[in-house]
Amino acid sequence: MKHTYHIHGMTCNGCRSHVEQTLSTVEGVTSATVNLEKAEATIEMDSHIPLETFQKALAEDGGSYSIHKSPLPTSPKGRSKEGQNQKDKKSPLRGLGGQGTGTYYCPMHCEGDKTYDKPGDCPVCGMDLVEEQNLSAPTAEQWTCPMHPEIVRDEAGACPICGMDLVPMQPDLSSEEKTYKKLLKKFWVAVAFTIPIFLMAMSEMIPSNPLYDIMEQKWWNWIQFGLSIPVVFYATWMFFERAYRSIKTWNLNMFTLIGIGAGVAWLFSVFGMLFPDFFPSQFKTESGAVHVYFEAATVILTLVLMGQVLEARAHSKTNSAVKELLKLAPNKAVRVVDGTEEEVSIDQIKKGDILRVKPGDKIPVDGVITEGHTTVDESMISGEPIPVNKAEDDNVSSGTINGNQSFLMKAEKVGSDTLLSQIVKMVNDASRSRAPIQKLADTVSGYFVPVVVIISLLTFGVWAIWGPEPAYVYALVNAIAVLIIACPCALGLATPMSIMVGVGKGAQNGVLIKNAEALEKMDKVTTLIVDKTGTITEGKPTVEKMGSFSESFSESDITQLIASLNSSSEHPLAEATVKYAKEQKTELLKVADFSAVTGKGVEGNVNGKKLDLGNAKMMEHAKASISPEMEQEAQSFQKQGKTVSYVAVDGKVAGYVVIGDKIKETSAKAIKELQDKGIEVIMLTGDNHDTAQAVASELNLADFKAGMLPEDKLEEVKKLQEQGQVVAMAGDGINDAPALAKSDVGIAMGTGTDVAIESAMITLVKGDLHGIVKARNLSDAVMKNIKQNLFFALIYNTLGVPIAAGVLFPVFGLLLSPMIAALAMSFSSVSVIANALRLKSKSIN
Repeated sequence: MKHTYHIHGMTCNGCRSHVEQTLSTVEGVTSATVNLEKAEATIEMDSHIPLETFQKALAEDGGSYSIHKSPLPTSPKGRSKEGQNQKDKKSPLRGLGGQGTGTYYCPMHCEGDKTYDKPGDCPVCGMDLVEEQNLSAPTAEQWTCPMHPEIVRDEAGACPICGMDLVPMQPDLSSEEKTYKKLLKKFWVAVAFTIPIFLMAMSEMIPSNPLYDIMEQKWWNWIQFGLSIPVVFYATWMFFERAYRSIKTWNLNMFTLIGIGAGVAWLFSVFGMLFPDFFPSQFKTESGAVHVYFEAATVILTLVLMGQVLEARAHSKTNSAVKELLKLAPNKAVRVVDGTEEEVSIDQIKKGDILRVKPGDKIPVDGVITEGHTTVDESMISGEPIPVNKAEDDNVSSGTINGNQSFLMKAEKVGSDTLLSQIVKMVNDASRSRAPIQKLADTVSGYFVPVVVIISLLTFGVWAIWGPEPAYVYALVNAIAVLIIACPCALGLATPMSIMVGVGKGAQNGVLIKNAEALEKMDKVTTLIVDKTGTITEGKPTVEKMGSFSESFSESDITQLIASLNSSSEHPLAEATVKYAKEQKTELLKVADFSAVTGKGVEGNVNGKKLDLGNAKMMEHAKASISPEMEQEAQSFQKQGKTVSYVAVDGKVAGYVVIGDKIKETSAKAIKELQDKGIEVIMLTGDNHDTAQAVASELNLADFKAGMLPEDKLEEVKKLQEQGQVVAMAGDGINDAPALAKSDVGIAMGTGTDVAIESAMITLVKGDLHGIVKARNLSDAVMKNIKQNLFFALIYNTLGVPIAAGVLFPVFGLLLSPMIAALAMSFSSVSVIANALRLKSKSIN
């Protein structure tokens, strides 16, 4: 019989495989198949097995998975409530994150974007979890007395008890720093005990070993044994814990090999001391004592620990970009209440508060300037070094630095809603995402450890049968070397380290990557579709002329009607007309029955008149005919690159508005650079053909299409994809959202609408086309770096394992010591991280 159950708690293919294996081992089950996407398990059994039996099997396995007959109700975040509760009960590490000092994740992303609430090691690969950097409200600096720590003040001064100057309180160390210091302490302990063991072992190479004049070799072996205990059972015991857990859960990893290799060497030595008569003469010295390998075991473990120390140090540098962003967040602000200024903590600021920003201060939250003008250094957000002029009604962002003028601002976005917080969140999410190219590493890693163990056993067998005397000694040493030199860790780190550094590099340059897939796909883009308004142009339209086609309406009447109708619209063109009317001191009339017609225009009733405002298609929609004379007058402006909108009153075209939108200074250069990279650039716009033609000519664009509705842009993307093109779409408006979502890489202007940004995979903070050049350069650099890392990891293991097995011995007489193998293995992961860190110095401008 066959039953289908629902599985909760799976997040990656490793989870799926593990659950499938656990269910297959239940007595009475003939086969079990688990589908990750559907979160279902199909189980075939000889006779009915109670659901509780499967639940018990998953619970005893120690995992975070649960099995049910039907789907569980989901929480607002889409997570199974019961499944989440079971997660929390089964493993203290697993959870939603956000408790304590931060959220922890595996640097190799073994379980996708799964996070943990507490520091520890990954249950799959065994590596130390890394703390995610988050933008919780910065804590204001506090001072304390060095003699009386109970005295804590918010500002410097003297201790009220002893009179000593107060000193700044040191913040708690980050999780990474704590891990590094903990490992470093254990490393020095391991070194202190390993060096004497190593010297004792190496003394055997000295003729007439002077140590043997003091006592027999077997007693020196016991001293080595005693010195090895702190190394094995304190400094590096975590490696054996991870190895045991990896075998128990069958998530074989680097620590499986280290645990087996070093463990065999140490246990063999202990057994040899206790039962020397058990071993043949091949394993014994001239004195009759068994050869011991305490020095090999301790040196191997110490060198691996050194590698962990170096990795912990290097990991802190891979997300240094996020840490630099976090430093931008100020911890205090000056709030103005009833004309009085007060200094408050950043977390006390609420939406609508009026804040005073003084010269040189960091802007505390996102908002709009209400009084004054200044220049703002936005380089930390946009990547552009030139300060930006800001005046009343201009937006300012948290973390940017004020120039030499003071101003008042109104807080509009605070806390996690600020641009800086959103950037940090996006960088964190993207850093934990998996690029498609990582599937290669995952596939290889899945077979890696079992294959290495088999090669190690074969190595032992070949040397034991055909090796020179003492054959068994050679066999044991070379088998251990094979286990130690193999490093699946380097392979697993190859992609995520480059992604993490690359995403941070992009954020520093105003290029926000939503996920790793976007970085990989951007490298393959062959065609770029760009919108006109707000993408190629500045998106700051201005009214250049209001005109009338009817004797019944003067130019001021047309201005009043158009601006009144547009007062209900949020479109940039509409805002331009309203602003123009206010400058003309035109009174706006009340609007009724307002509605927008996507891609065409707007309609409504003003002062009892039915108004339709928009392009030629809007006039068709309103059944208002445009005469040849009207069209000719409109074309005279359109051929200059201007946008012309018609207004119809009660079904008759009565006037028009001419709106200009300056082309961004960077657009022409950016398009040229993209074309030089072999990318075909196509402009799609909802504007008319003449306006589009004028803009395309100025930018030397050979391919453009005008009069495009949102569905037309979507169809154009589909058409190009069917032709085998890899399509990127850049836009900033609601009408671009469908095409952005459908394209292979959607690129949104950070100055555009939230809908467009949400639909895109890449967001350009500054909102100009040069950001696309940066994104392409970043993608090229990251993908090249990933391929280098994968090559290093694969070639390292491809060459290292055979050399450790002894393939060079018959010809060159060379063998690889397990200790040298351990040193090489430790540095393999560090070299991958070091190569990824090179991206930090890469220029993408």
